[in-house]
Amino acid sequence: MTLTNSELTFNGSPASILFSIAIVIATAAFSFLIWKRNRYTFPSGLLELLRLLILIAVVLTLNQPEWKETFKPNEKPVIAILRDASESMATIDAVDPSVPASPPISRADLAKGLTEESEWNSLSTNNSLIFQPFDGGESEGTDISRALSDIVDEQPSLRGVVLISDGDWNVGDPPARLATRYRMQDIPIFTVPVGNETRLPDLEVTAFDAPTFGIAGKPVRLPFSLSSSLPRNHSATVEIETSEGETLIRNVTISAMGKTRETILWTPLSEGDYELTLTIPATDGERDLENNVLTTPISIRKEELKVFVIDSFPRWEYRYLRNALERDPGVKVSCLLYHPDVEAMGGGPGYLDAFPEPDVLSTFDVIILGDVGLKPGQLNEAQLLALRNQVATQASGLVLLPGFRGNQETLADTALDDLFPVLLDPAQPRGWGSPTPGQFELTELGARSLLTRLEDTENANSEVWSSLPGFQWYAGVMRARAGSEVLATHSSETNQYGRIPLIVTRTFGTGKILFMGTDGAWRWRKGVEDKYHYRFWGQVARWMAYQRNMASDELMRLFYSPDRPQTGDTLTLNANVMSVGGEPLQSANVVVQIVAPSGKVNSIKLEPGGKDQWGLFTGNFDPVERGEHALTVTCEENGGALNLTINVQGTAIEKIGEPARLDTMDEIARISKGEMLLTPNLELIQSRLSALPDPEPLEQRLRIWSHPWWIGSIILMMTLFWIGRKVVGAV
Repeated sequence: MTLTNSELTFNGSPASILFSIAIVIATAAFSFLIWKRNRYTFPSGLLELLRLLILIAVVLTLNQPEWKETFKPNEKPVIAILRDASESMATIDAVDPSVPASPPISRADLAKGLTEESEWNSLSTNNSLIFQPFDGGESEGTDISRALSDIVDEQPSLRGVVLISDGDWNVGDPPARLATRYRMQDIPIFTVPVGNETRLPDLEVTAFDAPTFGIAGKPVRLPFSLSSSLPRNHSATVEIETSEGETLIRNVTISAMGKTRETILWTPLSEGDYELTLTIPATDGERDLENNVLTTPISIRKEELKVFVIDSFPRWEYRYLRNALERDPGVKVSCLLYHPDVEAMGGGPGYLDAFPEPDVLSTFDVIILGDVGLKPGQLNEAQLLALRNQVATQASGLVLLPGFRGNQETLADTALDDLFPVLLDPAQPRGWGSPTPGQFELTELGARSLLTRLEDTENANSEVWSSLPGFQWYAGVMRARAGSEVLATHSSETNQYGRIPLIVTRTFGTGKILFMGTDGAWRWRKGVEDKYHYRFWGQVARWMAYQRNMASDELMRLFYSPDRPQTGDTLTLNANVMSVGGEPLQSANVVVQIVAPSGKVNSIKLEPGGKDQWGLFTGNFDPVERGEHALTVTCEENGGALNLTINVQGTAIEKIGEPARLDTMDEIARISKGEMLLTPNLELIQSRLSALPDPEPLEQRLRIWSHPWWIGSIILMMTLFWIGRKVVGAV
């Protein structure tokens, strides 16, 4: 900076200046008369001179004197040219105005052409030019606000900014906020939008929600979602290829300008870790082919599912359900049949003599609680509490299967009361019977649920449910509880709350619960044997045991929710930790080490679940990276270590083919008092920059009237004046 001018200025009004001159003249005359009256003595003259100086200083203060210095910058004013370098700029929908009738090019290529330094020589004579690309940094998005903020902070001589972008900001503060700051600093932003406001034709695989593991020899459902920006319905052949070379094919019709969700069934034949790659063929005019493919891992295991069935009488549903589960080679069934009318309990292979102790109960994945209750010869309060803790802390599933004897009504106001997904009708504990068979009616949620999927397609599944043999008894239910999901209701019976809910699910603690409001599902075997009856109960059992069996060994079990986490989700980690002797640990140092795909390591200490939740330790993790995360769970107390891999999915923040956001670019220019230049022409841009006024010289003002030294000097003179008057005897 070079000093060009220095001067003393006053900010007083003409009236204050005239008043100040008059009061100084009057005071000078008054002081002369006093000096004359004192015979022109030296002390008297000195005091009157000091009086006059004090008055002059006071009137000067009233007129606010300032010392102004004007500086001219030594460096040239800065013009910043900011170029968007994010992933969305790879979209090929930009037109180069310098090449008429040329095919579309990428937004990035057009932006690079506009920022060639050799093309800006006409402005470099009087300005310092800065060319700077920007994106979202570590956020993998577009942060326009950060780019604008950084340049204005780094360049105090900023004269103007050229922003070349598609306007598709998705991280950081709203750009309008920074545009307001530029307006206050009188720095205009000239925006140059690149790209088309219309979305390109595109097909995208938006989700591939395969389960984390499956069972060898059992069908695995592979749900996926497709989206389309085409103006018409599009038929396509979707392929899923396994890492072993097996190919699955499904013909789908993708809705115009919408999303379509479908499912493919796959029956893996052998155990192992697989990768499944879903591919949708490209359509005419589609320019982004990377989002047509999505890969996800899945682990295929040998099934070891343990089911515990508790009932009072060997009713038909109990018999057929137990027999069907026993015939499944992947399921081990244990039964407890009380037979309250006889002294002996039910016996035979798989039967237990008594309710199991907690360490044995903790080994069961699914518990089916039939027509039993809190009664002599059946369950007691300690056993009910054990069942509650098993669901809440051990992630076991609980099936509530009431019967016409109404024993489950006695579970109200017990430890299991909170677990019920429905409110039972105390006026009708034995339920309702009818000689006319009733029918299930799937709700909208039930039609989409995998639990009620008895056929592979929705239409066929709906037909099956409407044609299933009916039931002649159903439980006395008032309504579903808040937080529950109703999958099926009675097709005709209602009460003051609406249709009677019959198939209802909910979660409790770490476990899942299903209420089946009729014991007539065994009738579904008519003419088809186990086809629908076992398929339903097999799906229920595996759905309940799925989370519990994500990863486990003899000492620890880790399960998490959601099972297919997305970036941005909060991943809840739950661990069941046992001592070497098999007892649940009340307190322990349980640590989960998570290695992200980038190699970044996070360590999370799991906290105890709380009172009455021994053995359960919980914690949260927020994944920000897509891909496989390696988890290692360790416990100092039992010396155990458990390893597993979680695949975090996520849609890329930056998407190719999305329309340019001209509204954002226009808002930035308008607020900052700049201009949006719709034609990306270098001559036009440079002409606007050349017309900018020269930067104002920098002024520095020293406010003499409010400076501490000035005020201190006045006080010092007044003090000396008072002391002098005392010395000469004037006071």
